[in-house]
Amino acid sequence: MEISLANRAAIVTGGSKGLGYAIAKRFTASGADVVIAARGQAAVEEAVKSIGDGARGRIIGVQGDVARPEDIRKIYDAAVQAFGKVDIVVNNAGTSRNGAFEDITDEVWREDLEQKLFAAIRLTRLAWPHMKERKWGRVINVLNIGAKAPRPGTAPTAISRAAGMALTKVLAHEGAPHNILVNSMHVGFIEADQHVQRAKKEGVDLKDYIGRRTKDIPLRRIGRAEEFANLACFLASDAASYIAGVAINVDGGHSPVM
Repeated sequence: MEISLANRAAIVTGGSKGLGYAIAKRFTASGADVVIAARGQAAVEEAVKSIGDGARGRIIGVQGDVARPEDIRKIYDAAVQAFGKVDIVVNNAGTSRNGAFEDITDEVWREDLEQKLFAAIRLTRLAWPHMKERKWGRVINVLNIGAKAPRPGTAPTAISRAAGMALTKVLAHEGAPHNILVNSMHVGFIEADQHVQRAKKEGVDLKDYIGRRTKDIPLRRIGRAEEFANLACFLASDAASYIAGVAINVDGGHSPVM
C-alpha cells in the first residue's frame, strides 16, 4: 500500500539518528515536510543532508534539547515559520536509563521525566490548538514495551514511559472529536546505536550481544528501524483514520502484554 503524507508538516524529536532518523526519512519519502530536532548540531546537519538526498518533502533541522521548554518553543516556531503549520508530532526523543530503585536520585528522576514526559506534553500542547482549528492532527508517542510490562531495574525509564502511555490515552479521548488521532508505538529490541554502545561497555562482540538478546524474541531477530518507521508513517496518514488511543508493540512478539 502506498502511503502519502503530501501537504503534511511534521516534527520528529530525536530525529538525527536511530528511530527518529528512520521516521523522518520515511515521512519525507512519502511527501511530508519535516523538522528534525536533536541536541547535537553536527548530527542534525548530517541527518538533514543525508535524508534530503532522497526526499520528496522538505526537511530542516533544529538543534535543541527537548528537556528545556525554551528549546521546545524554538523547535515548534521553526516548523511553523518554515512550513506554516504542524500536522504531525512524533515525540521520540529520550535515552534509556535503568538502575536499582534505591540508587536513583531525585535529580535523575526529574531529568528523565523532563526529557520524556514533559517534552511530549509541551510540544503537543503547542501544536494542539491549531490541529483543533484545522480538524486534523496526528500525535505519535514513541515509548517502549517496558511501559506495559516493567521489569526490575528498569526505572526510571519504565515509569516515564508508562506515564507517556497514560498521556496518550487522555489525549486520544480529547483529540478524537477534532480528528486529532493520538497513539503510541512501543519499542522492543530494534537496531540502534545504544545497543552498539552497550555491547562495547559490556566488552562483548555485537553479534553475541544481539544473539543473547534475541533468543527470547519469537521472531528470533532484531528489528529494523525502517520497520518501525513504516508503522509510524501509516499512523500519521489518512490510511489510519479510525485508529486512536492504541499502544502498539513493535517488538517481534517479545512483550508478554498485548
